Amino acid sequence: MPPDAESAAMLDAFDVKILTEIQANAALSNQEIADRVGLSASPCSRRIHQLEEAGIISERVARLAPAKLGLELSVIIHIRMDRHTPERFANFEAIVSGFPEVQECYLITGQEADYQLKVVVPGMDEYQRFLLEKITRIEGVIGVHSSFVLRKPIDTTRLPLTYLAKRVQRRGSRGS
Repeated sequence: MPPDAESAAMLDAFDVKILTEIQANAALSNQEIADRVGLSASPCSRRIHQLEEAGIISERVARLAPAKLGLELSVIIHIRMDRHTPERFANFEAIVSGFPEVQECYLITGQEADYQLKVVVPGMDEYQRFLLEKITRIEGVIGVHSSFVLRKPIDTTRLPLTYLAKRVQRRGSRGS
């Protein structure tokens, strides 16, 4: 079993409840989480620490409203590279990881592109500068296709924990 699957296999129903609460609101206090999942504060705190140590909780962040901060243009960019070598990919990833405009970067397959980026900028002028002064200057970039986001009907960072909850429930019913 891969290491990540092993971590998931060790979780129980309380862990899934804790993860669900933290995903919904990372600002909850330990006591609030404990109350919501039916644990006392100390065991809840211990479990959260274990989930963090295992890397299951990788970080707790605040989601900001981009438009309220003047970041009104979201762009999905498909990028083609000239060569498919580990060195070329590592160089590209190292460079774009330093661009604060890049919110997500995926190495993809099934498209004409090699990478998909999600970028957030104030407007079209800033996007043009970002594209011409940053992206197209990266060694190996030979094609760029930009799609502009009109609306985000779904915009979440929550993972579908229902699959995990079902697995935990099945495992628990076998032990009965």
